[in-house]
Amino acid sequence: MSMSSCYQHKLSEKLTILNDRGRGVLIRIYNIKKTCSDPKSKPPFLLEKSMESSVKYISKKFPNIDVRSSTQHLGPVHKEKVEIVRFLTNYYQSFVDVMEFRDHVYELLNTIDACQCHFDINLNFDFTRSYLDLIVTYTSVILLLSRIEDRRVLIGMYNCAFEMTQGHSDPSFARLGQMVLEYEHPLKKLIEEFGPHTKAVSGALLSLHFLFTRRNQGAEQWRSAQLLSLISAPPTMINPASSDTMACEYLSLEVMERWILIGFLLCHGCLNANPQCQKLWKLGLQGSLYITLIREEVLQVHKVTEDLFGSLKGYGKRVTDIKESKEYVVNNSGQFHWQRRQFLRIAVKELDTVLMDEPGLLGPKALLAFLALSFVRDEVNWLIRHAENVTKTKTPEDYVDPYIAELLFLLEEVRSLIQKHTKVIQRYHLQYLARFDALVLSDTIQNLSVCPEEESIIMSSFVSTLSSLNLKQVDTGEKFDFSGLRLDWFRLQTYTSVNKAPMHLYENPDLAKIMNLIVFHSRMLDSVEEILLPVGAVAQAVLADLQPPFPSLVVFQVVEESSFLTLDMLESCFPYVLLRNAYREVSRAFYLSRVPANAH
Repeated sequence: MSMSSCYQHKLSEKLTILNDRGRGVLIRIYNIKKTCSDPKSKPPFLLEKSMESSVKYISKKFPNIDVRSSTQHLGPVHKEKVEIVRFLTNYYQSFVDVMEFRDHVYELLNTIDACQCHFDINLNFDFTRSYLDLIVTYTSVILLLSRIEDRRVLIGMYNCAFEMTQGHSDPSFARLGQMVLEYEHPLKKLIEEFGPHTKAVSGALLSLHFLFTRRNQGAEQWRSAQLLSLISAPPTMINPASSDTMACEYLSLEVMERWILIGFLLCHGCLNANPQCQKLWKLGLQGSLYITLIREEVLQVHKVTEDLFGSLKGYGKRVTDIKESKEYVVNNSGQFHWQRRQFLRIAVKELDTVLMDEPGLLGPKALLAFLALSFVRDEVNWLIRHAENVTKTKTPEDYVDPYIAELLFLLEEVRSLIQKHTKVIQRYHLQYLARFDALVLSDTIQNLSVCPEEESIIMSSFVSTLSSLNLKQVDTGEKFDFSGLRLDWFRLQTYTSVNKAPMHLYENPDLAKIMNLIVFHSRMLDSVEEILLPVGAVAQAVLADLQPPFPSLVVFQVVEESSFLTLDMLESCFPYVLLRNAYREVSRAFYLSRVPANAH
């Protein structure tokens, strides 16, 4: 594929749009599953006694339902055809959305393969992350679709009623019916689809190896490295906390686990062929028993993988690996994560105390604050996910943490500090962008051996944008917006990651390092709240009252969820309410300890 056509394919834009679209489709399919699993919210046509024979007939004959010669079975549907079409339209369109989403994912994945793209999370972070996110989101949509027991009836009954009112079948029904049949055994079909993409997927996953291994270190290794400590080396306290892979530093461990376990599940052929893939996969299997698809919907990864591999020839050793990994998780992970939470309580408390006394350190040490939030979020999420689904274990106490409220309190304290001192962070990073980043980027561009016109124009605009920054913009409260710069960098990643690109990013790692640094610094000016949203969401869920500002936490839900959303929230928030009460006790004790005795 020529370079000009790779420009025209707009890979970055399509990945951005499809990931956003996929998240919306996933929520709608989740909504349908949730609605149909509860008799109180289930479509009434599926419960009416008069519809029983029609429901059975549609389910049995789907998708080859002869409306005209089946009046005996479909009489009740004919009587209520108008109401059925009106009531089931949103359900049907959601299934059509799944089909259209699948078509677009197919097309984009094939285009990426044709361009022979190179993925490396450490260099083209946005490109690699968006690619892996799309694969996981698409897989989650298909798996959730297969969990809707009434999917055949919902689609078939709508089409019958539609044909009775319009005189012809819905235009999408034939393909939609075929798609539903194909995914009766979703994993087998998904594996068949992803076979041709194994090289690209495994390449992207292997780039996670160093990062994932480092994030899986135990409490003792964290303690030896003085992780999150500002006072372990006083002379370097005001030195900027930095990294060659800034965006990777606070990437969720749970997200990486999903990428690895689902990615290798779909492209399992590389596990027998590549020892590095096998090593990374086994490390992923030793982290969790469950991975989240959406909300409380999880994938019991060891069981699913073992069942699948057990049916394949030549995978006997991999089945043994799965069993050993599951045994390791059951016997060791509870204590492993308990020790990490214990370390974080001490380390984050120290960090919080220092930052509270010296908020100016949030300038150079902002990265440490976000790391603390990320680590705490990962550990709390792991505990909640496994405590709810705990298997038989000899040490159940490892899944009950009486000190979790203190950890949540510290998470909220650090998050509040960042929000309170946003201007400190902005002033520091604006100067960093204008006085350091712009100069280093300019030098890096000049040292490039090859720089095509399109790429040159984009990078020159970066330098121009950064050089024009000044402190008055912070003092006057100007709203910053670097989303255009970050999208251009995403575009540049795709341009320089295709096989026939005149300039390859992997041959110019210095460009990737400075640009990833610039992206982080730009986010410190315009996207602090956006970064805090995922890393602080756990505390928000726990601490929210079931009144304002609680509704602000659900603004991203779709309209169709309103019928059962409140009860669903109350039900799912029960463990969080208990944690919240414990949190309040910790909070009260903390503040009383900081108030002079005569002021009580």
